[in-house]
Amino acid sequence: MTVLTREARASYAFVERNFNLTKRYLGWEVAFLAYAVAGALSVSLIGESVGSRRLLMLLVVGAVFWNYLSVVFQSIGDTITWERWEGTLEYTMMAPVRRSTQLLGSALYAVVYGLIHTTVLLIVLALFFSLDLGRANVGAAAFFMVIGSASFIGIGMLAAILPMMSVERGSQMVFVIQSCLLLISGVYYPTTILPAWMQVFSRVSPATYVLDAVRRALIDGVSINELLPDLWPLLVMALVFIPLGLWGFGRAERYAKRTGKLKRVG
Repeated sequence: MTVLTREARASYAFVERNFNLTKRYLGWEVAFLAYAVAGALSVSLIGESVGSRRLLMLLVVGAVFWNYLSVVFQSIGDTITWERWEGTLEYTMMAPVRRSTQLLGSALYAVVYGLIHTTVLLIVLALFFSLDLGRANVGAAAFFMVIGSASFIGIGMLAAILPMMSVERGSQMVFVIQSCLLLISGVYYPTTILPAWMQVFSRVSPATYVLDAVRRALIDGVSINELLPDLWPLLVMALVFIPLGLWGFGRAERYAKRTGKLKRVG
């Protein structure tokens, strides 16, 4: 129990550290939030322009909840990048803390920060478009957000390897992976319109199932029992991606230490 308590406190330390960094760069956070609001409004106005309330809701939900998933993914994927920016990478990697403790602490911060970011975005869009959420099953939507977060955490851990391996291009590759997930996950259109070979990739993206479930829960009021076809793939992905992410990050860390890639500059 003592070990668990110590590891929990260590994880919380990374959560607190990341929130302190957020406060330090609050101006940038406000700018990024304004960017997210502008982007979501731009996409959602397509539905408003054609006079279809259902299309508007599909686009709003897609924009809002993709924002959440992308914030979670980006926050975890940039774990190493943030350490380099702050000049603490070498010290963190040498600290007597389990790497899983650090990554899970960063993941918890990402989820909480993503929820705050997305709540603000949803409130702004709801006020702007006077959205009717009277039929929404908020509980089912929140449930799938949590399950989907677990899958994205694992992918984010794998993506975090890239900045460790490449100082110059690692962060850009994290953004490229995020863009590819946006393309194949049906954020603004049904995945059925994708070419057959791309639909294969869409089935291994957790965002595909999260967005489908959240849309049906919020727009049609569908219950969790009716959304089970979207649930089991997310559970399988979470059970696979998180251990795979921890294993892959550990291997990459050992390689980076052996080859001297933990230096701050390229």
